[in-house]
Amino acid sequence: MSYTPNNGPYDTLSPENAVLLLIDHQIGLMQLIDDMPPETAKNNVLGLARAAKTLGLPVILTTSRDWGPNGALVPELAALFPDSEVIRRPGVINAYRWPAFREALEATGRKKVIIAAVTDATCLSFPSLDMVLDGYEVHAVMDASGAEAPGQIVREAVVANLSKAGVNIRAWFGVVAELIADWRRDEAQGWPLATGAVHDHLPSWGYLLDTDMAYGTGQMTPPAWFKEGESEPTGRTPAVGTSAQSG
Repeated sequence: MSYTPNNGPYDTLSPENAVLLLIDHQIGLMQLIDDMPPETAKNNVLGLARAAKTLGLPVILTTSRDWGPNGALVPELAALFPDSEVIRRPGVINAYRWPAFREALEATGRKKVIIAAVTDATCLSFPSLDMVLDGYEVHAVMDASGAEAPGQIVREAVVANLSKAGVNIRAWFGVVAELIADWRRDEAQGWPLATGAVHDHLPSWGYLLDTDMAYGTGQMTPPAWFKEGESEPTGRTPAVGTSAQSG
């Protein structure tokens, strides 16, 4: 039997078959997140959103009562999708049960749904449970969503409930890796994903990429004062950028 790359039994997410739903990532509501620092949740949702934009996925944005304490959409998300309509719900908590949101989802014609929402037990759970029953394959991105207090207890309860209902529990970089599937695709386009969303929002990969690129461009060449076998890290060698001291 012969095999071809990226051909397997699991019907994976791809830029051609998936849609991203971002629900209620609003300035006020971000303060409710208790299972991780809000800035971590913000970083992760921006990484997911930037990756989706880079890969060309449809992205649907929605807010809940974006006046008063809930606040406006996180500015970085608004700036990332300046031409996208934000579906503004006046009070319905379950985004899937707001007609304009549901119509926007159906208009994409896609049944594989990647979803992240500001709060796990409500904004994430309610539409996910509905969509599964309506025949969607739902991928809930937990690290781009947040749990209300007490955070860990809420998160564990949500994961158990969603898993039982058939929702796929995911993390944002795992979703992105599944979408790209082969880094040669990114390489062929000049590395927009790796050096953009992945570099900026996944610090460990960012450090790795910076090191690799520094090495490739000669930025890791030893300084002129370094002599193999003589210049050891004893404290007597000069700091980078200074001249050697005599004696």
